[in-house]
Amino acid sequence: MGNEQQNEGRLEQGRGTIKEKVGEATDNERMQREGEYDKARGNIREGIGDVREDIDKTVDDWQRGH
Repeated sequence: MGNEQQNEGRLEQGRGTIKEKVGEATDNERMQREGEYDKARGNIREGIGDVREDIDKTVDDWQRGH
């Protein structure tokens, strides 16, 4: 399921893939580039969510241990 950042990142990646494919199909280089950009932003956002999840888990584990 993931946290909000991870989910938003995955959605953004999906939107980027769609834009990229539509741009390829219509020979629209600008749309292709926008799709690539959206996918990269989505990857970064998902990565931030992954780090946040790891931090939350570490803090929870530490609190249970003390």
